[in-house]
Amino acid sequence: MFSPDIAASLTKQRQHELHMKAEAHRLARLARQARLGRRSGTASPGRPAGEQVALPDGSAVIVRPVQATDQALLADGFDRLSVRSRRQRFLTAKPHLSSAELQFLTDVDHHDHEAIGALDATDGRGVGIARYIRSAPKSLDAELAVTIVDEWQRRGVGTLLLARLTARARQAGVFAFQALVSADNEAMISFLRKSKAGVELVHIDVDTVEYEISLAPFARSLAAFG
Repeated sequence: MFSPDIAASLTKQRQHELHMKAEAHRLARLARQARLGRRSGTASPGRPAGEQVALPDGSAVIVRPVQATDQALLADGFDRLSVRSRRQRFLTAKPHLSSAELQFLTDVDHHDHEAIGALDATDGRGVGIARYIRSAPKSLDAELAVTIVDEWQRRGVGTLLLARLTARARQAGVFAFQALVSADNEAMISFLRKSKAGVELVHIDVDTVEYEISLAPFARSLAAFG
């Protein structure tokens, strides 16, 4: 017979395992719903069409703000990220997004927390998101994060979303972005170095590089890239 303390510990462990299993099933169901919705053409009832934009390679994306109903799209997009892309985005190993994280990442107020997504114009699948989150309400700066699905990287989606997000941030009274970038994210680091105007390297660590981005000159750099 187990002692009461050991029995209680085993019960908690079992409950945790069941919770994680249920969470994995729920996330798989969300991703499956996104795929089925794309096939039937009903993935996004009532969603605004957004702005269709042609990329340099001739493909097209739909750009629009992220909505609370986008959890299935976000789960599907996360499922298509490589292990490396997940680590570069979250700066740690990230096998899945919890339900609380999915809610947080889609329930944005479009002022202190803004997120703009790009969808594949041919099938409605999510291909990227750029977001800022103010460090505090009414703060003049905000944390920046950009995530692009692997097959859509280096095709201009990130630059497009950054331009839209920068414009929104300036309208909301944000003057600077703080960007903490994985040290092995060569694409993002190269992009920021090429931008030059408004981009200042403020700290280098073993695993990360931190930049401060002044939005007015950065917006002009983004226009030059476009």
